[in-house]
Amino acid sequence: MLKIDWLSTTWQANWRPFQYFNLYRLIVASVFLLGILLQDDITARLRLLPTPVTLFLTGCYMLVVIVGLLLSIYWRRRFNWQLSLQVIVDIVAVSVVMLSAGGVGSGLALLLLVSLAAASLVGHGRLVLFYAALATLAVLLSQIYGILRLNFAESSVVQAGFISTGFFATAILARLLGQRAMTSETLARRRGVALDNQIRISQRVVEQMQDGVLIIGGDGHISRYNPVAGAMLGFTSQARPAPPPGLAAALAAWLEGGPESFQFVGFSGRSLLARFERTASSDHELLVFLEDLDRIRERAQEMKLAALGRLTASIAHEIRNPLSAISHAGELLHEERRGEVQERLLRIINDNVLRLDRIVQDVLTLGRQNSARPELLSLDEVCPAFIEELTASESLAPGIVVWQPSGGASLCFDRAHLHQLLWNLIGNALRHASRHPAAIRLEAAADGGWVKLHVIDDGPGVADEVREQIFEPFFTTHNAGTGLGLYIGRELCVANGASLSVGANAPGGHFIIAGRNDTCQQETNNGRRDS
Repeated sequence: MLKIDWLSTTWQANWRPFQYFNLYRLIVASVFLLGILLQDDITARLRLLPTPVTLFLTGCYMLVVIVGLLLSIYWRRRFNWQLSLQVIVDIVAVSVVMLSAGGVGSGLALLLLVSLAAASLVGHGRLVLFYAALATLAVLLSQIYGILRLNFAESSVVQAGFISTGFFATAILARLLGQRAMTSETLARRRGVALDNQIRISQRVVEQMQDGVLIIGGDGHISRYNPVAGAMLGFTSQARPAPPPGLAAALAAWLEGGPESFQFVGFSGRSLLARFERTASSDHELLVFLEDLDRIRERAQEMKLAALGRLTASIAHEIRNPLSAISHAGELLHEERRGEVQERLLRIINDNVLRLDRIVQDVLTLGRQNSARPELLSLDEVCPAFIEELTASESLAPGIVVWQPSGGASLCFDRAHLHQLLWNLIGNALRHASRHPAAIRLEAAADGGWVKLHVIDDGPGVADEVREQIFEPFFTTHNAGTGLGLYIGRELCVANGASLSVGANAPGGHFIIAGRNDTCQQETNNGRRDS
């Protein structure tokens, strides 16, 4: 199939030479007509007299040539049929004119050689031999007719035979040249298409690379760069921007034998690593590869956390069974009513069992989080109901956790995820708050399409030196904490298209849940599709 397609393309390309061939024939017909109308020594010697028959034949020939030229331009179909028809017309016209001009001795048979050569160059297969055979028959028959009827010299038939041999030689040689030219053209076109495809693929790969690529010209300016490099360095639509000063200095130092890499801060404040390489370009262009070191560190951290999550989840499953046995044994010992020392030891065992169980539960929760199913939640309904459930579950005095009415604020969030997130945040706040009335406050404020839910307590707040670490897994400042509550809370926010951040102490701990309330329907639909 591929070979047929290439052959079809090649034949389509032969229409242009065929048009030139028809244009040449039109010029020949015009010269014939002008030579007949404007008599001189040459036309008189060839006996091309302006008789009605000669003018009629020449006019008809010119008309047929014009029609053939128009067909080759505007009706590109049935190539072999059009070519064969035009060659036959040439053979008949030249044979008639040659007969009236004295036969092969007039030299007009050379016009047939040109027509056969052109037709063989653009023709197909054995048709070129058919054209040569027709020309041979026409010349021989016309010459024999001239010998029998017009008193041509009998020896001229030998000259006609030599010319006929030339017809076949010209057709075969022109066909061989045409085949070679066609093969070369097909190979060149195929290589051109392959090169164009390769360029398109390479360009697409470079555009989609997560690393930046710069091509530095011989003048020291950037000739080309991919979109990632433009974003890293803050380039706009400038055609040939100059490299940043630090990068340009490092490049110059590398050309003089300096280090082949350079670390610097990019346009967005992220750490970048530039690597320099030479090319074999005739313009002596240089390549600069830019890597986002912060992204590499983030990916490494993600892989580390993923591996840690799988490991801890596996360990947690193995811990639960012996932990349950220890808990059950502690309960049985507690029923025997031993002394105060034994009671204190059992209480320590029970507290640590509960702590281990909480850690295992958090690890398992981290490993099997479900995809979010966001819905538009009215905070004035969800938050009071949650506080009531929390107060009853934790046996809190009424009024320790309070809700400030938001005036109708809504948040796009998964209901179960929001419940778990608030439980983690308020549970963490209870460990640090005074547990006086209004010790923990929930407040919400809408800002355009965003809603911010604040969780504020009256504890000591978050120290500045640990603000960057509190969302890391297993980091905790409390001996009863697991170090996973805030990390899980942040992951829940990310799953719902929201964010969790620590705010300024107000005066105690202050955490902010920021989410949207104008994209919930779309996210809900996406969640349903995923499920």
